[in-house]
Amino acid sequence: MIIIPARLGSTRFPKKVLADIGGTPMVVATANAVKSVDDVAVATDSKEVMDICKSNNIKAVMTSSEHKSGTDRINEAAARLGLDDNEIIINVQADEPFIEPEVVEKLKQLVESTCNNNRIMICSAYKAISKEDAKDPNIVKVITDESGFAIYFSRSMIPYDRDGGFDSYKGHLGLYGFTRRMLENFCNLPHAPLEHIEKLEQLRALSHGYAIAMTEVKTESFGIDTPEDLQRAIACL
Repeated sequence: MIIIPARLGSTRFPKKVLADIGGTPMVVATANAVKSVDDVAVATDSKEVMDICKSNNIKAVMTSSEHKSGTDRINEAAARLGLDDNEIIINVQADEPFIEPEVVEKLKQLVESTCNNNRIMICSAYKAISKEDAKDPNIVKVITDESGFAIYFSRSMIPYDRDGGFDSYKGHLGLYGFTRRMLENFCNLPHAPLEHIEKLEQLRALSHGYAIAMTEVKTESFGIDTPEDLQRAIACL
C-alpha cells in the first residue's frame, strides 16, 4: 500500500498540501499520480484534507496532530488500516505531484526483493544530480557502498571532493519503502543525535546499525517545499 502523509500545517508553506496544481489539490494530484502502482491512502491530521480526499474518491485516515514526522504518521495509519506485518508500505510525500509511477514501482520492487533480510530496515531511491545542485542544502545527498546500501545522508556536499573533478553526486528522493513490521520497528527506535543535527530521520536507522537499500531512478519530479517551488510547478503544466 502507498500511504501519503499530509500534515496541513507547514512552517515554510502553510496548507501546501492543498495548493492548486492545475485545478487539483496537491495531495490529490500526488495520489492520482501513483494510484496505478498500488492502493493509496492519505494519512492526515486535518478534517479539511479528509473531506477533500473523500470528494475525490481517495481513501484517507485521520491521525494524531502530535506526530513529529511523516513516518510516525504513516505508522499510525498502517495500524488503523489493520495492515499485516508483511505488507509493503511505500511512503510518498504529499508534495510530489509529478512523481512518476515507474519510480514508485521500482522502489516497491526493491522492498519485495529485500523484505526477508532483517538487516534492511528501509528502502529508498536516489537520482544523479549536478555538482551545482549538490551545493543546495535543500537537496539531500546520499553516498552508497559498492552493494548499493546507503553509507550516509547529508544536506552538505558529500563526498568532499578534495582533489576536484568529482561529479557523480546522488540526490536522495523523499520516498521510503518498508514492510509494516520494519516501519513499526523504525518508529520505536530512540531518536539519534545525527538525525537531529541534519534534520534527516533516515539517519536514525543507520545510527542504530540497520541498513538502507538504495536504487537509482530516472525522474524529472521535484518536491514542492516553498511558494517559489509552486510557481515553478505551475510553469511546468
